[in-house]
Amino acid sequence: MKEQKSFQHTDGCLYLVPTPIGNLEDMTFRGIRILKEADLIAAEDTRQTRKLTAHFDIHTPLVSYHEHNQKQAGADLLAEMEKGKTIALVSDAGMPGISDPGEALAKLCIDAGIPVVALPGANAALTALVASGLPAKQFAFHGFLPRVKKDRKEALARLATANETMLFYEAPHRLSQTLAAMYEAFGDREIAIGRELTKKFEEYQRGLLSEAVAWTETGTIKGEFCLVVEGASQQANEEQEQWWAPLSEAAHVDHYIAIGLSQKDAIKQVAVDRGVPKRQIYQTYHQH
Repeated sequence: MKEQKSFQHTDGCLYLVPTPIGNLEDMTFRGIRILKEADLIAAEDTRQTRKLTAHFDIHTPLVSYHEHNQKQAGADLLAEMEKGKTIALVSDAGMPGISDPGEALAKLCIDAGIPVVALPGANAALTALVASGLPAKQFAFHGFLPRVKKDRKEALARLATANETMLFYEAPHRLSQTLAAMYEAFGDREIAIGRELTKKFEEYQRGLLSEAVAWTETGTIKGEFCLVVEGASQQANEEQEQWWAPLSEAAHVDHYIAIGLSQKDAIKQVAVDRGVPKRQIYQTYHQH
């Protein structure tokens, strides 16, 4: 285990500072203080962050750090911290490092022995989860699903038997097709959809996946969405186990290929379903 050593105020340091996901009143006192005291603020979008710093009278210099420049910008920021400077990292909204390049900078600092300090604060996925009414004892965050239809199908097929509540982000122009794909992969289970969380037009839709698919035909599909989806029940998993029983191993593989999985992933899934080594399924499939 790597232990982060204690550090003095004069040492270089990376602070991960959450910013509001909509309502500026959700900014913490500590977050404002760190942004004021830091030598630099590394921002995913400096134009967006300037609105925040102007509102809170923060005058710390801003530098750009995003997915397209993260290699060079990350090296530059690390060099500044090695000189003893304090960097505060922010994303456009919410917790830096969640579905953005912040995780790469944190890893870079950890590998170099630079202290990394995360502040608690706003996060869209957890906000949606606790307001969903769905079980929060066990949950898994999956971020954005793949954009390519085939890849999305594969990802959802792998999640179909997961028992924990699942959290996703989705953009408005992909919401309808994502919900339809979930309904196809998961069947009709509970879902909560959060839109524009903490903002003026915050809205939740709660119900079944079939109802959510229908809602996309008439609902307001604007802003960013959080999807909280019920995990598979024990009964559903038992039924899932039973459906393939009449099939041969080869036919079982062909079924998964037919719904969009690659041959490699289909063989892997059949091995998981049947509780046998992947090599056995591979050999059987290529002999038939």
